Amino acid sequence: MTDNDDVSVDKAEQPEVEDAAAGASAGDEGGADALLAAQAESEENLNKYIRLAAEMENLRKRTARDVEQARKFGIERFATELLAVCDGLEMGLEAGQTASVEALLEGKQATLKLLRSAMSKSGVELIDPEGEPFDPQLHEAMTMQPSASAEPGSVLTVVQSGYQLNGRLLRPARVIVAAEPPEPEPEPEPD
Repeated sequence: MTDNDDVSVDKAEQPEVEDAAAGASAGDEGGADALLAAQAESEENLNKYIRLAAEMENLRKRTARDVEQARKFGIERFATELLAVCDGLEMGLEAGQTASVEALLEGKQATLKLLRSAMSKSGVELIDPEGEPFDPQLHEAMTMQPSASAEPGSVLTVVQSGYQLNGRLLRPARVIVAAEPPEPEPEPEPD
């Protein structure tokens, strides 16, 4: 229903009020003044309602626009950070024709460091739980492996790193969990 519909409905109800005012003025002048005051207050309230309804509609439109802008450009800072990573990858590809293996490895490490820095600035944190106790909320156990050097139930090896975004899990770390080593079997006694 639009604002104009509201106004037409309210004006349709006003003839009844005016008829009552005419009847009251014939019988009682004090009642007519009260009725006129009530009509004025009613019209003032209607105008306030129309203004507030228009303000609410404008607020709704402005909020929808702001949400759309946030959705569209919310990753702008992250995308800007990734440009340095792209530059590093491009330089690595160009240098790959003539560079030594050590130089290429060093370039890859620098590019990975840039990428992780960009991710960290945007709230993406690496989950690298090697040596920590297994946490099913953050880790996905790929297998268990007996180990004499690691504590049972701790992460022995990280197969694939996990990531969190501002505390929310994006991907669990895939890990190998340490298990108790099997007890050595007693040697059979010679007969």
